[in-house]
Amino acid sequence: MVYMSNSSAPISPSPRALTQDELKTLVGQAALDYVVRGQWVGVGTGSTVNKFIDALGSIRHEIAGAVSSSVASTERLRALGIEVRDANEVERLAVYIDGADEIDGKGYMVKGGGAALTREKIVAAQSDRFVCIADASKRVPVLGKFPLPVEVIPMASARIMRQFAAMGGQAAIRMANGQPLVTDNGQYLMDVRGLSISDPLAFEAELSQWPGVVTVGVFAFQRAHICLLGTDTGVQTLTFD
Repeated sequence: MVYMSNSSAPISPSPRALTQDELKTLVGQAALDYVVRGQWVGVGTGSTVNKFIDALGSIRHEIAGAVSSSVASTERLRALGIEVRDANEVERLAVYIDGADEIDGKGYMVKGGGAALTREKIVAAQSDRFVCIADASKRVPVLGKFPLPVEVIPMASARIMRQFAAMGGQAAIRMANGQPLVTDNGQYLMDVRGLSISDPLAFEAELSQWPGVVTVGVFAFQRAHICLLGTDTGVQTLTFD
């Protein structure tokens, strides 16, 4: 069941629609309410999370520090004076704050547009609670409209693309400057179009068994507990039980 509330961060009526950047700022600031003071916080990756990091800088002396899911987020956190530790140095995280490329009505997500899905899933698994921050365009009835990111070992990429083709998907290696994009883990990233993921748990479980798949960008086993959704009328809070 999904519980919805608009009480987290109401805003005054505006004569114009808020820009996507403004919506990201709203949810980034609203996420501070879920940061447990004195504890370590897990921090994700992406443009929406950058807004949260900027807001987190205002309470940097009230937290123990952060565990980050990417080199980019680590650099941004440290630039604001926030201590960042390796995940192996912190036993548990009270909360993980991260964005999503898609989120459905049960809190299942597609993530990895920022190429950090493997580390994001690791940090999410280490956290007591996952708070997703996103704008309203990311909410979908069924996952799959956004190309599914899959981190793969390079030598397995051609075979994995054939496996996706057999299930009706069109997979391609993500490119950067004319070369395959290499993740922070030294692997390739594949984007798969044409999928409709009606059973995220079963889908994630199956693809995770394919030899050569490092991480699939479906977050079903590490789904969101709460989603702060930026809308033109304020921040809508979705709670998934």
